[in-house]
Amino acid sequence: MNPNRDTSSPVRLRSVSHEQSVRVDARMGHTLFGVLGIFLLNILLDCGDAQDALLHIEPNWSPLFTGKKVTFICDSRGENNADWNYSFSRNDRFFSTNGTSNRYKSSSLTTGDSGEYQCVAHHKIHPDVRRGSNKVSLTVSNVPRPVLTVSPSWPSPGDSVTLTCTVVPPSAGWRFFWYKALHKLSLSYYTYDLLPGSTTGTEQDSYVLHGQTHTAGYVCRAGGGDPVIYTRYSYRTFVWSGGVNPAASLTVSPQRLQHFRTESLSLSCEGNSTEWRVMRADEDGFVSSCSSWGRMNRSTCNAGDRARSAVYWCESATQSSNAANITIHSGDVVLVSPVHPVAEGHSVTLGCKLRTENLLYNVDFYRNDQLLPNGVRGELLLSAVTKSHEGFYKCRGRTSPRGLDTLTSAESWLSVKDPEEAASSSVSLVLLVVGLVSGVLLIILLLLFLCRYRRSKASGLSRCQRTNQSPATDHMIHQGETPDAALLFFMLRYNPDLFNNVLTLNMSLSFQINPASHIL
Repeated sequence: MNPNRDTSSPVRLRSVSHEQSVRVDARMGHTLFGVLGIFLLNILLDCGDAQDALLHIEPNWSPLFTGKKVTFICDSRGENNADWNYSFSRNDRFFSTNGTSNRYKSSSLTTGDSGEYQCVAHHKIHPDVRRGSNKVSLTVSNVPRPVLTVSPSWPSPGDSVTLTCTVVPPSAGWRFFWYKALHKLSLSYYTYDLLPGSTTGTEQDSYVLHGQTHTAGYVCRAGGGDPVIYTRYSYRTFVWSGGVNPAASLTVSPQRLQHFRTESLSLSCEGNSTEWRVMRADEDGFVSSCSSWGRMNRSTCNAGDRARSAVYWCESATQSSNAANITIHSGDVVLVSPVHPVAEGHSVTLGCKLRTENLLYNVDFYRNDQLLPNGVRGELLLSAVTKSHEGFYKCRGRTSPRGLDTLTSAESWLSVKDPEEAASSSVSLVLLVVGLVSGVLLIILLLLFLCRYRRSKASGLSRCQRTNQSPATDHMIHQGETPDAALLFFMLRYNPDLFNNVLTLNMSLSFQINPASHIL
């Protein structure tokens, strides 16, 4: 017997037995993990924690506005959607269960519809099999009202004005629409007309008005999406004009910008309209008409002692007048300053008025809080004014008469207009007067021509009745009657302003003219 062989065999047998044991343990471990994985997968599927469904919302905008509708879509990811029922929840509370459609269309949204949404798909044949979706946040906000600002708000006539429309909260993709507010006197409300170039909206949130010459109100709104969702209209914002327009002007009585709270204020409208309404915009931006705080008598508004600090102006159906920024002061002193802008090169006198006297004599004047050279006997004379004289003026008494405490007036803006503007206003007024006088003279000429024509015609008819003349003679008589009438219609044909002036003055005449039948 070989001792080496006898001693080594048991060792090899033990080694083989150990390897087999390791292999058996590995197989058992793999099997156990496989069974465990399948078991866990079934649990996940049964419990719905496997996010096999996908929820999305159309339209996918944030934020969404009240009044709009959305559609929730639950996709079972590759499976046949018809094999599943669908439930939808908000903040883990179901609002639609076991529907056959994977779409749910909402009613009009409110702010209470904001929250986290989720859907669950239930298999129709195997109800225990379900698939939960992702969570989607939905925010519903009130429809925003943009804020419209203008710069400058008191431009010189002919200057450019920039409108800026701001939407809060801001969002990409807005297009901006710009409108001019037109007042409908008969209906007591405003309509909005789109400004040129904004029919489809502008990408920029600003709009430039060129050559602004009169008081006017503007609004804006924004729109975005497909279909387009619009914001609300902004509140009306006005561009004020202090320059006098002969076609529409405001007169303030007493003729100054500052008034005592206890005195009566009267505002009158003049121009080429028979129907006016006096308006005011107070310091809070609230716009109202004279009927709310005064008494309108034809074209004059008597505010009495119910006036307040505000911008006042006149409106007709087609245009607005100059505006006056009137201050109602509760103190004992007011600044006496012109209501309308002063033409450059002209002189202006400022005063300081007491409640108990006409003028306060011992007084100092200030421009932009800077003391000016002393006035003479309570007045400050500014001769040959220029643009450098523009600013906020106020006056202050040096000594206080008995019973008076507040001797500092409020501030008022002194506006200086360009000479060209002043000349333009004067020329417009002169042309208006000349046009009226010319119209009257032309009407008188028309009456004379027609009177002569009628007399000539009557005389011809009388001769025809008295005598029996040949056709040739009769033709010569009628031919002699026509020059006056021909001359009249020749004037109307080649001078259309003559006919236009007659129509403009709306004077009722005892005859009718039809120039269309006499076009040469």
